Amino acid sequence: MNKFKRSWLLFKSSLLIMARNKQLLVFPTVVFAFTLLILLFFLVPVTLRPTGYSYFSGQHWQAISHSLFVQTTDANGRATQTLSSVAMVYLVFMYFVSMFFATFFNVAFYHEILAALKGEVVSIPRGLKFACTRWKAVLMWTIFAGIVGLIIKQIEERLGIVGRIIGRFIGLAWSVASVFVIPIIVQDEHANPITMLKNSAGILKRTWGESLIGYVGIRLASGLIMIASMVLLIGTLIGSVVLNNYWPIAIVGVLWIVAMFVLSYLTSVAGQIFKGALYLYATTGIVPEPYSQEMLDS
Repeated sequence: MNKFKRSWLLFKSSLLIMARNKQLLVFPTVVFAFTLLILLFFLVPVTLRPTGYSYFSGQHWQAISHSLFVQTTDANGRATQTLSSVAMVYLVFMYFVSMFFATFFNVAFYHEILAALKGEVVSIPRGLKFACTRWKAVLMWTIFAGIVGLIIKQIEERLGIVGRIIGRFIGLAWSVASVFVIPIIVQDEHANPITMLKNSAGILKRTWGESLIGYVGIRLASGLIMIASMVLLIGTLIGSVVLNNYWPIAIVGVLWIVAMFVLSYLTSVAGQIFKGALYLYATTGIVPEPYSQEMLDS
């Protein structure tokens, strides 16, 4: 089967999985809400602590800034602002905690994606409950991935332009190699982070063509829909100018923005389901409905 044709069929199959299990569409929203609450939990105590000034005054925010930053002098004698040691420790701690919960919620999400692919009913509470049983694996991966992220950041900051280029390449390679780590945590709670990364890279190697073409197919499909919608938007704009009535373009513009958000959301969830289907097939040989052997077999 032609790779692009197969990728289109995979995309449609992913949409069918979503249609059958609508809670998969709710899950990312729940994840976003929890993530936002976690960020607020860390940011509110820092930014809204009493300073003697109104929260709406410039003096309050200046006081907050002075407590977080210290003035230093660089090698050329120029004064610069850098984070204080306490602020740096707090920021790193918030970084690791945010990564932990992001991984935790993704484990819950993928547990339910794999359940849906096996024909089971999707349940958000069950996914979250399952993620609690994987907290050790989530913690180990968070520490490992967080340290790698900090190392990449240091390379980018300390080596100038060359460091930024090297850091971008390392970051890209890391993102690609770790693409199947979350499903691996779902399936194997005893794997250490290095083994997770090796297994993820191995699965990617076995499904490289399908992974690449599949994601290109999903993005291409959404891109074609976006182009078609922009033609409609431009046509409405021209019509509004000719008729000297700008209400149509205002209404269509708002609807277009909403439609693009929905399309982006659906494309993202479809991509996660597609990745789950590839992982399930590559590791167990199971071909979940409505996929077929011909679709997934390279």
